[in-house]
Amino acid sequence: MSGHSRWSTIKRKKGAADAVRGKIFTKLSKEITVAARMGGGDPTGNPRLRLAIQAARASAMPMDNVSRAIKKGTGELDGGQIEELVYEGYGPGGVAFIIEITTDNQNRTIAEVRSIFDKAGGNLGKLGSVAFIFSKLGTIRYDSAKYSEDKVMEAALEAGAQDVKTEADHVVVYTTPADFHAVKEALDKAGLEALEAQLTMLPNNTVRLDEDMAKRTLSLVERLEDNDDVQKVFANFDISDEIMARLSES
Repeated sequence: MSGHSRWSTIKRKKGAADAVRGKIFTKLSKEITVAARMGGGDPTGNPRLRLAIQAARASAMPMDNVSRAIKKGTGELDGGQIEELVYEGYGPGGVAFIIEITTDNQNRTIAEVRSIFDKAGGNLGKLGSVAFIFSKLGTIRYDSAKYSEDKVMEAALEAGAQDVKTEADHVVVYTTPADFHAVKEALDKAGLEALEAQLTMLPNNTVRLDEDMAKRTLSLVERLEDNDDVQKVFANFDISDEIMARLSES
């Protein structure tokens, strides 16, 4: 589990509930709108929309918000055209970043993201400048206290998953992007309740950070994730358990 993933988990547990919820709802609404625009407003035939609605329900997002977001995507309600973009760059210490964006104003967003990188001592790069460092995979996470690795593995491999691993307090199922939705639905039908399911970018190699560089890098991650247009942040850094424990207490 990368340093970024572990820190995101810690931050969610520590975050002020109302502020975090507002940010999450904004990002979920954009994802629902984009999913509905690309695949239609019926979740039955739109796996991406179905997954976005599941995420919204897991975050206790009101269904009125979900309905409005779908209608914006299908054109039943007015709303700015939302674009999906990917930015790439390097943070302090040579850490590679991929940032997935949904925005209704590309000029505003790229200016804001570039400013965040500049202030952190990093820089945005051209598309493809760091993509080779990552592999795109589907990940489905389960509570290891609820499901054993053997139980998840039996159902996951039968469903066509690539691999299953226990990471900290999660059992994680890995799939190819093409098989992601089919595997997720098969595991749902098998009665396994996922904590999280998403397409993600996993680093092929990582940069181990000392405490000072970890603070700077995590600060950059937090500023990026605090931006309403930033949907996901992927980075190839790693932090020792000792340093992570000290940072999580501060």
